[in-house]
Amino acid sequence: MMPFPRIHDLYAARVATVTVMLTWAVLTGMDLVVSGLFSEIDDIGQGNYGFFQALTYVLYSVPRRAYTMFPTAAVIGTLMGLGQLAATSELTALRALGLSRKRLSLSVAVPLLLLTAVMILNGETLAPWAQRSADGMKAASKSRDLIVAQYSGLWAREGDTFLNARTGQERSDGGRHWLELSDVRLFEFDDDGRLASVANAATAEHGGDGWLLRDVRRVWFEERSVTETSVDQEQWASQLDSAALATAGNLWRPRYQRAADLRSGIEYRKRNGLDASEYEEHYWGRWYYPVNVLALCLAAIPFAFGSLRSGGLGRRLFIGVVFALGFWLLQNQFVRLAGVYQFDFRLAYLVPPVVMLTVSYLLFRRRSG
Repeated sequence: MMPFPRIHDLYAARVATVTVMLTWAVLTGMDLVVSGLFSEIDDIGQGNYGFFQALTYVLYSVPRRAYTMFPTAAVIGTLMGLGQLAATSELTALRALGLSRKRLSLSVAVPLLLLTAVMILNGETLAPWAQRSADGMKAASKSRDLIVAQYSGLWAREGDTFLNARTGQERSDGGRHWLELSDVRLFEFDDDGRLASVANAATAEHGGDGWLLRDVRRVWFEERSVTETSVDQEQWASQLDSAALATAGNLWRPRYQRAADLRSGIEYRKRNGLDASEYEEHYWGRWYYPVNVLALCLAAIPFAFGSLRSGGLGRRLFIGVVFALGFWLLQNQFVRLAGVYQFDFRLAYLVPPVVMLTVSYLLFRRRSG
């Protein structure tokens, strides 16, 4: 096998890539209309949330929907592309020119891996930002108060200290961005569970070294007395940040967060004795995303040398849908079992791809024999 791609490799890769991209566009478009725009109709008319705002919200969700739909589009597009080559005998001609089955698999896998890398980057940057902006815009339009919509009644725990903030907002000055909470209360308990102090702060700003509390009035509860202190500023060294606050207040849904934010949420919840399974589920799902795409597409390749030769578009589409649905049902079942029986989510995400690749390898060897 030559280390550099030849024209035959590029042709097979181009056919597979084009069909994947077309399938991807169709699936994402259907998802935008069916589960996107149609689901927003019930919210139109609440506050200032009209059709234009609903359309804007749906368009902002395109990066997130494209990320979600890519694995399904990859397997269906790969099957349709290779099925097209098999049905027109081009696949036989390519093999006669020296394109082995292993090389064909590599020719299809390389461009899909590049697209997967783009989607991983999208899932960690553009998609979370766009979804968060969409949720903020929608909340502001419906409630007419963006700050209250995002942070009203926020509660969080850090060790023996409980934080409550009535309102909050994200601020920026030049290239600096920070989170500012208003009307903040800090309830601190001692080791025996007794209330030790209550602090009221006008604002709390999150910086690199923790939180800066302004206009702080603190009441200390001692065994036989109560004292009160007041300071203009006070530094609170806490590991709470915007990601941890989002976790504590359910401000952003875990499946829409970045892997770094999910990791922060896991650490926060474990540090405070809370259940972190939902965040672990989505965190490890991000890591296994490329494995799932590759396993699905490689598992589809052996069918190009068999049943797809004598089938039309409908048959190829049906096999692709069955492949994708079967894989996701199997994986979702394992993930749910991991949540119920408390075993490692990494194992739950690993088993379905291994099963799929094993079956694919056996089919590949059988058809190569």
